[in-house]
Amino acid sequence: MPSTPETLLIIGMATAVVFVTVLLINGAFRPGYNPTYHTGSELSLGEHGWIQIANFLQLGTGMFAFAVGVNQTLNTLIGAVLLVIFGLGMIAAGVFLPDPTRGYPPGATTGTSDKVSWHHQVHSVLGGPVAFLAIFGACLTLAGRLDGSWRVYTVLTAVVGLSLTIGTAIAFLKDARNTGLIQRGLILVYMSWIVLLGIHLLSQPPQP
Repeated sequence: MPSTPETLLIIGMATAVVFVTVLLINGAFRPGYNPTYHTGSELSLGEHGWIQIANFLQLGTGMFAFAVGVNQTLNTLIGAVLLVIFGLGMIAAGVFLPDPTRGYPPGATTGTSDKVSWHHQVHSVLGGPVAFLAIFGACLTLAGRLDGSWRVYTVLTAVVGLSLTIGTAIAFLKDARNTGLIQRGLILVYMSWIVLLGIHLLSQPPQP
């Protein structure tokens, strides 16, 4: 039996909540990991790196379901495709691991390096700018299908999200001590939007 839009939206919302929860808890208790400095990607490294890898994969898969649910509810193929691209970026982030860097895992060299592996480059590009520019675009596209305060909120999410995406990239390149904090802000902005949008759409009839 085909999944209903409501089921697909709930799946996407649940994976967003799980992603944030696992990221925050895992980062708070991982030995040698500083959540205000290290990025979420660096949790994929080390003995328990499989936890964050699985976290990336479950979010990416959940975004496929969420994209279909959004398309069936708002009738926006472009917005759905952009959400799928974001999901693919999260899956790529889980499959292609970053290099040990910035002192993590413990024993890794401090700071960033100009010499990186091919899988680090794939992770950084697909799981970084490609994924977050895609969800930025999804926000702008979906805003056109929303009304009133929801349109304003979605546009503001895009603006703040883009600012934090740029801020995270700059902070990482400068090896800033608050890189992880900025990135967590970025993640919370977009994951909150996914959950709240899903709640909103659950109460809406499908668009013709």
